[in-house]
Amino acid sequence: MLPTLRTGSPTDRPGGRGSAARTVTATVALTVVGALALAGCEADRRAAEGTAPNVTQDDVVVSGTAWLPPQLSYAAPLTVTGSRRETVWQGLGPTVHDGDVVVLDTYAEDGRTRKVVSNTWAAAPRPVRVSQRTLGSELRTLVVGKPSGSRYLDVAQSDGVPLVSTVDVLPGRAVGDTVPQDPDVPQVKRADDGTPTVTIPKKAKAGDDLTVLPLIKGSGPQIEAGQLVTVQYTGVVWSTGKTFASTWGDDQLPANVRIGVGDVIEGWDQGLLQVPVGSEVLLVVPPSLGYQDTASKLADQTLVYVVDILDAHDPGIGPEPGSTVSPTPAPTAGGATSKGASAP
Repeated sequence: MLPTLRTGSPTDRPGGRGSAARTVTATVALTVVGALALAGCEADRRAAEGTAPNVTQDDVVVSGTAWLPPQLSYAAPLTVTGSRRETVWQGLGPTVHDGDVVVLDTYAEDGRTRKVVSNTWAAAPRPVRVSQRTLGSELRTLVVGKPSGSRYLDVAQSDGVPLVSTVDVLPGRAVGDTVPQDPDVPQVKRADDGTPTVTIPKKAKAGDDLTVLPLIKGSGPQIEAGQLVTVQYTGVVWSTGKTFASTWGDDQLPANVRIGVGDVIEGWDQGLLQVPVGSEVLLVVPPSLGYQDTASKLADQTLVYVVDILDAHDPGIGPEPGSTVSPTPAPTAGGATSKGASAP
């Protein structure tokens, strides 16, 4: 369970997958239906006027950088004469296997009118456990056996609609350089899938101040106040060494949470700022920055968190679903495109 506002208990709501997340999902689904209906009317009008250019999936160009929505260049309406699925850039993360947890950032347009069908940068990324059921056969085939951190392009017909989509596949665990641990602080060991186990040394003493210790140093952008951050985490009570919350496990997925705006305990709001994406950090949170002065059973406890930072972005980046993207020219030579981009 997420370390929620200090006015409540850490078991008050599920980790980032409660009613708010369901509302976003429902809203996006309704927006997609409406956008496709409007786009169909516009496409029919253009076809009747004879203004449809001869543009196919081969004319779609992808540019842009990591951690941001893609920039797509093509003229609408788009005619898909055959599926086009390829790697925009190859990532540097661990190879993706069936059963792995990954985080997906997706963007999609209706190729008939360039109406935006999906944009997770405007809402929240989607953590999934890789399988044919969760990804579909085409996307699963595209990503399994490939390194995480990659971006993929998919141009294909979907129920008669030409969809232009990109998918960023981010690793579901911290990826970076391991930082040596001081033997006098809580010790962390990881299973093969990254699941941490925390051991509190018998001679260690909990202090009155927040402690932030890097365990794995990532290479992504640093977390800023107000950003939506995707995390894996485990929480342990210092006095007992018992785990009271975790996103790790076969039936669990990473959580999305806003940092620096009072949505979580102060220990997280302070401790995760400026931490690079891809990192894993150890937070030792005193009661004053945790659940002190609340009805929580953890109100008087020092808490230890191991947090993996998987993604971070400012909410609302890029066009909203249902909006129409203005035509953009293809990038000049040297820009990153779907046919020759290297890992950012």
